[in-house]
Amino acid sequence: MAVISFKCPNCDGELIFDPETQKYKCEYCGSKFTQAELDALQPAESKEMNAGAADGSDEAEQETTEQQSADTKKKEGEDGGAEAVIYNCPSCGAEIVTDATTAATFCYYCHNPVVLGKRLEGKYLPNKVIPFKISKKEAEKRFLEYVGKKKFVPKAFFNKKQIECLSGVYFPYWIYDAKLQGKLQGEGKKIRVIGDYDIDGVNATYILQQGLAGLGADVDTDIPDRIKDGYGLNQMLIDRALEDDVDTIITCDNGIAAMSEIAYGKENGMTIVVTDHHEVPYLEENGEKKYLLPPADAVVDPHRADCEYPFKGLCGAAVAYKLVEVLYRVSGKSEQEVEHLQESLMENVAIATIGDVMDLVGENRVFVKKGLELLKTTKNEGLHALMQCTGVDTANLNTYHIGFVIGPCINAGGRLDTAKRALELLNASNRREAVTLAADLKELNDSRKEMTEEGVEEAVRQIESSSWKDDQVLVVYLPECHESIAGIIAGRIKERYYRPTFVLTKGETGVKGSGRSIEAYDMFAEMSRCRELFTKFGGHKLAAGLSLEEEKVEVFRKRINELADLTEEDLQMKVSIDMRLPFPYINEELIHELKILEPFGKGNGKPLFAESKLRVIQPRIFGKNRNVLKCRLEDQQGNQMEAVYFGEVEDCLRQMEKKQIMSFTYYPSINEYMGRRTIQLTIVNYQ
Repeated sequence: MAVISFKCPNCDGELIFDPETQKYKCEYCGSKFTQAELDALQPAESKEMNAGAADGSDEAEQETTEQQSADTKKKEGEDGGAEAVIYNCPSCGAEIVTDATTAATFCYYCHNPVVLGKRLEGKYLPNKVIPFKISKKEAEKRFLEYVGKKKFVPKAFFNKKQIECLSGVYFPYWIYDAKLQGKLQGEGKKIRVIGDYDIDGVNATYILQQGLAGLGADVDTDIPDRIKDGYGLNQMLIDRALEDDVDTIITCDNGIAAMSEIAYGKENGMTIVVTDHHEVPYLEENGEKKYLLPPADAVVDPHRADCEYPFKGLCGAAVAYKLVEVLYRVSGKSEQEVEHLQESLMENVAIATIGDVMDLVGENRVFVKKGLELLKTTKNEGLHALMQCTGVDTANLNTYHIGFVIGPCINAGGRLDTAKRALELLNASNRREAVTLAADLKELNDSRKEMTEEGVEEAVRQIESSSWKDDQVLVVYLPECHESIAGIIAGRIKERYYRPTFVLTKGETGVKGSGRSIEAYDMFAEMSRCRELFTKFGGHKLAAGLSLEEEKVEVFRKRINELADLTEEDLQMKVSIDMRLPFPYINEELIHELKILEPFGKGNGKPLFAESKLRVIQPRIFGKNRNVLKCRLEDQQGNQMEAVYFGEVEDCLRQMEKKQIMSFTYYPSINEYMGRRTIQLTIVNYQ
């Protein structure tokens, strides 16, 4: 087959296809013709030749070969191996040099498109050519609109000369649209999502469950029991999956340290995918870290040494969401479907990010801001019921409500009963079911609060009466304490003494514990240095979990303190203020401007202001649990402000009654009560 071109029947000029009119246009006389009109004007002889060529007859094949040999020449490349092909342009007669695989190009002299005949012989001969739908001008417009939405596109993409080189080229071998008939035969395999029992794990499990179901997967979930199963993937969970004929396990918020467990699953023929955000375990040899990845089929964790994802601070739910979003795109889901996915699951990413105390910077800031807005008008029956049950003002919803109201209720199921109750809440299909589950979780959280206070009191009593009160790292053993609240107690003790703190409890299979750290102490790294003491451990720089034998408790306390090299300065709590802010400068306009900086949380704390030499007026303790202190503060010029404190209120009250003149750090807010708006200072630190 030779190069196909059409000449104007009126002036014999070159005809160019016009996408806008879907007709051939002569640029010389302006005539326009349809394909049917050109076919009708063809001589009968030419029609027969084309028909023969389409049928693949010997005569047509011979003619095509002869024509091709007359129009083309081959020349040896300099390396003696590669071949170049020279064609003659049918429009201007200029030589066109191509490589051995080019089927369509344009002439560099007259710029007319050229389809190269030799590439279209025999079985590669196309039956049809699909015409362009848009003009070059429209293509340029759409191109600029597309690249204009991309943040990191090089400036060269917008160069005028570069854009002028944009041209349409036919690729004869590509099929853009087709009607196909066929049969697909396969066997559906079960997928099980196994998450963690905390707020991050529950939301990550829900995200993967909903996302995979949206792709048509046969998916169910399992969450370990804190007491019976312990943290993360274990053999019992894998055995349960095998009994249920599960083919594939996908972990979320766990799995990065489950070496032997994943190996066991693989030995039994399972496919295992790990999605996690915890630090990758490692061995230190000669001052170098050797990272230990589990033998899974795939490991998705931003902390992998070879992971190029730019933002490392994702929680487990965010990692799960990222995976689902990618699966949607590679499965051919539309942008509208991807946007719907975001609108339905981003609120869960936000809840997990705040609840797992991730830094609210970078991508996390976007997740939380978007998620909080969606949560205000959530379509999730369970979350809506939980916010109503706990008295959350959805119109003014912020990170505080997630971290200190909603989050603890979601966590309460995993702490005192089973995290599956929180997952059931997220999956609630009707209002009645949602209200019942929400009330149960709130009741569990109320019980957890009472148990926490008892545990903190016992921990303080032990420390104050012990010989290790001045240890750099506090290790408190509370055998009667419920293991689920060890982390909360550790956090409270860490704040009180400003020491890295481990709280250990007696479990069914040994001692379990949780740790909370200060900024100067990398808890996970220090634990890695004495990993031989643990039966299991994992965590972050500022938080960790562990299991060990009871007889090793004292050994652990001694060893972890021997390894610690904290200075006196490291153990001094540092308070950084943004600026001194005298009372006359505090007004509603300032408070409104500060709100623009939201969402606040770890890594993006509320602006902290300070003022000294303030007189305390009428301090008093309020609240059902006597956990709120209110007073008025007066500066040296007589300006007064209402103030409130939520910390160790008894200690604060004693200091106020003793000193009367004090210095405070605080942030301002608007307090609305019974239609009355007042500016109120929330006290953070005092001396």
